[in-house]
Amino acid sequence: MRQLFRRLMNHQYLTQDQINGFDNYKYSAIDTSPLSQYVMHPFWDWLVKFFPRWFAPNLMTFLGFLFSAMNLVLLSYYDWNFEASSGEEGTTPIPSWVWLCTAINIFLAYTLDGIDGKQARRIGLSGPLGELFDHGLDSYTAMLIPTCLYSIFGRSRVYSVRPMRMYYVCLTVYFNFFISHWEKYNTGILYLPWGYDLSMWGSTAMYLVTWWMGFERWKFELPLGSYGTLPLGNVMEAVLHVSAMANLPLVIINVYNSYAHRTGRLLSFWEAVRPMWPFITYFVILLAWPYLSPNDIMEKDPRAIFMLSGTIFSNVSCRLIVSQMSVTRCEAWHWQTPMFVLSFLTSLWIPLLERPLLYLLLIVTTLSHWQYGASVVNQMCEHFNRVCFTVHKRVPQEALPKKKTLLAEEISQADKPHAEEPLKKEK
Repeated sequence: MRQLFRRLMNHQYLTQDQINGFDNYKYSAIDTSPLSQYVMHPFWDWLVKFFPRWFAPNLMTFLGFLFSAMNLVLLSYYDWNFEASSGEEGTTPIPSWVWLCTAINIFLAYTLDGIDGKQARRIGLSGPLGELFDHGLDSYTAMLIPTCLYSIFGRSRVYSVRPMRMYYVCLTVYFNFFISHWEKYNTGILYLPWGYDLSMWGSTAMYLVTWWMGFERWKFELPLGSYGTLPLGNVMEAVLHVSAMANLPLVIINVYNSYAHRTGRLLSFWEAVRPMWPFITYFVILLAWPYLSPNDIMEKDPRAIFMLSGTIFSNVSCRLIVSQMSVTRCEAWHWQTPMFVLSFLTSLWIPLLERPLLYLLLIVTTLSHWQYGASVVNQMCEHFNRVCFTVHKRVPQEALPKKKTLLAEEISQADKPHAEEPLKKEK
């Protein structure tokens, strides 16, 4: 068993071309959010000084992710079917202390995500491993945030939206995250969207209000004069859609400019859209399934659908991130696609198997995603002579071959921030 585990963790997903690409990688991102630039960055610059230099940046990243994941665990336990805050007869409300915990957790996750890169530069450990680890976990967080927010409103028939409409919100968030990294795949620059900072502050505030005043505080309708009223749950739905999709026009403009000014990779059309095919394939499958479900699976088990879609889109995004960071050709086909198609078609043919197949697919997808992430990080740590969650080297520097030592020094120098780039966000 131990040998099998080691073999799984040591699987070599990264090709030699990708490894070579990481050797030459230099972080390039632009953050123009006023909230980030004038409020959060000064706060993070002050806060990071209190952390000891032995506190590994990747440990900060992982702890931040665990705080977000803890919210999912808590709310899944108390509100698996999103009915606890519906206010309907026979439902048990979520304990108030849970909302306080979720508010603290999401703020801690946001803070640790903001200072991990600053800590890395502070102690001279910035590099492609940290960025890949950070953005890989961010891709998973894209599912956690909207899924947890839905528990505030629940599936109320009057004051909120049904699970299918919240599912559209989740898909919009996944698309926004994916398209940002597709933009970098083509332009070489990651333009950080404004919506992230606003969503983290908004989530924290909403959890605090729910803890202080109860979920009932959100059960009212906004008057629209002669147009009637608008439930607050619908307002949240619209805000999430707009905050996620507001980035799309900028993505199109930035990609166009990279071709017009010849500053990007200048790929052909088909090569430029190549990373889109796995995303589009799963998008179609995971939209068709709840629409054609013989058991109305979205109403019966929305959380399983949310988690399955979020996990597979996270995996697709991680593979894109590897390709854009290493400047290699992205995959146009994902290996789990036949598994999803077969499960979907079988559920249509034998409705009795739909729910077991959904959970089996969720388990397999989750475990394979975790294995992929752990293996890629392990491969990166081995190549860059790093221990992921500490500041130590795997092998003492003096024991390394001279060529590899010089390469590590070059990468460290290349990742130092430049004074002429004030808009770059440290990650």
